[in-house]
Amino acid sequence: MSDARALIVTLLLEEQAQARFDRLRAEHFPRERNHLAAHVTLFHALPGEERPAVEAALDRAADRPPFDVAVTGLQLLGRGVAYRLASAELAALHAGLAAELGPWLTPQDRQRLSPHVTVQNKVEPAVARGLRDRLAASFVPYDVPARGLGLWRYLGGPWEPLGEHPFAAQALVG
Repeated sequence: MSDARALIVTLLLEEQAQARFDRLRAEHFPRERNHLAAHVTLFHALPGEERPAVEAALDRAADRPPFDVAVTGLQLLGRGVAYRLASAELAALHAGLAAELGPWLTPQDRQRLSPHVTVQNKVEPAVARGLRDRLAASFVPYDVPARGLGLWRYLGGPWEPLGEHPFAAQALVG
């Protein structure tokens, strides 16, 4: 029996980077609304009944070496703050998956990818601007390693982890 609840696809970050974003989210996200770890959403709502096909597509997409993602700055979300990310590899990976999953993409998931990690949301705009300004004052761009793709089921707030699709290890040269 298939489950029709929506599937979410995320980019998985290396453990140290994930822990840093999780700490920022725990510190700045309203506790009563913080049901999730920090995350980089690639697709927001794929059909749950297509899970086997989505998993197969993620396996194919993950058959590549890991890559770095640049953390380029802070973004005001109106009622929150996020760290902006940039990566040509991520853009290409997302475009390939979007082409393969095309028939199932919602209008939101058909939009150009704007990767980010939200560390605050659902606060007053002035509070968000204050946090953005404080974080931006000491921000220096840096890179974080991406380690794979995550698949989740949306549960109306929390997400249920369904699986990880790690990137293939690079072959040793020499």
